[in-house]
Amino acid sequence: MMWKNTTERYGWIAILFHWLTAITVFGLFGLGVYMTNLDSYYDPFYKTGPFIHKSIGVLLFGALVLRVIWRMLNPHPALPSQAPAWERIVAVLTHAALYLLLFAILFSGYLISTAEGRGVSVFDWFEIPALPWALAHQEDLAGKIHGLLAWTLMGLVVLHTLAALKHHFIDRDTVLTRMLGIKTRQNASA
Repeated sequence: MMWKNTTERYGWIAILFHWLTAITVFGLFGLGVYMTNLDSYYDPFYKTGPFIHKSIGVLLFGALVLRVIWRMLNPHPALPSQAPAWERIVAVLTHAALYLLLFAILFSGYLISTAEGRGVSVFDWFEIPALPWALAHQEDLAGKIHGLLAWTLMGLVVLHTLAALKHHFIDRDTVLTRMLGIKTRQNASA
């Protein structure tokens, strides 16, 4: 398989970005839900969980920036030609919403973490500095936005997954297999 995308298939770099992002987002979401349910300051994960969550979140931000750059520099396969126009429009809007939500979630997480003027340490390797200003009740407001956006993202991910499964099992096209890196008779020529 090739590294770069074509108009028919995704290359390994795009596939790796997609699945790395998906696994990371699911992990961060699960960790976030777990952390919000911790009710004891004395729980051993009370400080470790947020440290891991923030560190991985910053790394995800960097990976997303690289992913967007890669996407802009490479063609990406379109929906199969038999797909109706409304489906193409929904696909474009959904992908744009997924990217916007991811960046908004990461930025709101940054605002939560830096509300008291402290930077975000990334596994003690480096630190992202806080903004030189803060809003009143920034941590609470950003926290509410962060949670709402995270749940919204998960809802959109469910729709995204159902659409991929619909393409695979009902439409019987290559939309899912090309993101899995699987060659089929339909996409073997690409």
